[in-house]
Amino acid sequence: MNNLKVGIIQLSKTADIHANRAQLADEIRRVATQGAQLIVNQELHDSLYFCQHEDIHECNLAIPIPGEATEFYSALAKEVGVVIVTSLFEKRAPGLYHNTAVVFEKDGSIAGKYRKMHIPDDPAYYEKFYFTPGDLGFKPIDTSVGKLGVLVCWDQWYPEAARLMALHGAEILIYPTAIGWESTDEHDEKVRQRDAWIAVQRGHAVANGLPVVSVNRVGFEADPSGHTAGIDFWGSSFVTGPQGEFLYQAPTDKEVSTVVDVDLERSEHVRRWWPFLRDRRIDAYDDITKRFID
Repeated sequence: MNNLKVGIIQLSKTADIHANRAQLADEIRRVATQGAQLIVNQELHDSLYFCQHEDIHECNLAIPIPGEATEFYSALAKEVGVVIVTSLFEKRAPGLYHNTAVVFEKDGSIAGKYRKMHIPDDPAYYEKFYFTPGDLGFKPIDTSVGKLGVLVCWDQWYPEAARLMALHGAEILIYPTAIGWESTDEHDEKVRQRDAWIAVQRGHAVANGLPVVSVNRVGFEADPSGHTAGIDFWGSSFVTGPQGEFLYQAPTDKEVSTVVDVDLERSEHVRRWWPFLRDRRIDAYDDITKRFID
């Protein structure tokens, strides 16, 4: 058994970035004292989810990497001696922005970053207005606690992304996330949406024989444009083992900070029983790179 103690932090957010960071720092310190070796945060955790509308002034939230924000989280990682996965609005150049996960090593150094590859453009999730698709590929980030297959939110719907991370040697799949219900959705539709979100990620765990950590925000955030009734973020952050089995699942309506034990050695045993990688027909998959086969 090779247990990795994973801290997950599910929070609601306000418009006050400094208050958000202070709260998050307190929670990071809390789970660190509980023995966490790796801490995973939700998507765009420094602010409200501003992508509910299109407004160029929201671009003022973007920060350079490295910069003031990375200095803050670098110092925090060094203070608590834990590997931390963050999710930041990156200003790469004037007018050029990414949705970027930055991983800090326990000594405070930047272990690596991942720029979100799949960018949605749907009502209340107008991310294409803000984010340029990533250009770093699907490559795990090497850290002192293992090779982290870090992806971001909308990436979680794509089995290709999880597979490529696995083929590059990822030992765990990680998804910082911001997803919820449109507040006027009917109850049955809300259940279907949340269940689908959980099911697809459990499927990535099973198909690749890897544990999955998915951390979502929680709470209601109004739509600044007034075009929708706002998003009720459904929380439900979870951790699974390599057969998709739940190791932990958070509530839909409460903030949570906790530590979950993940046995990284279990992937080896599961892949021996279910050798999906062995039986892949790599000679027959050329068409997978086409938009549609017609």
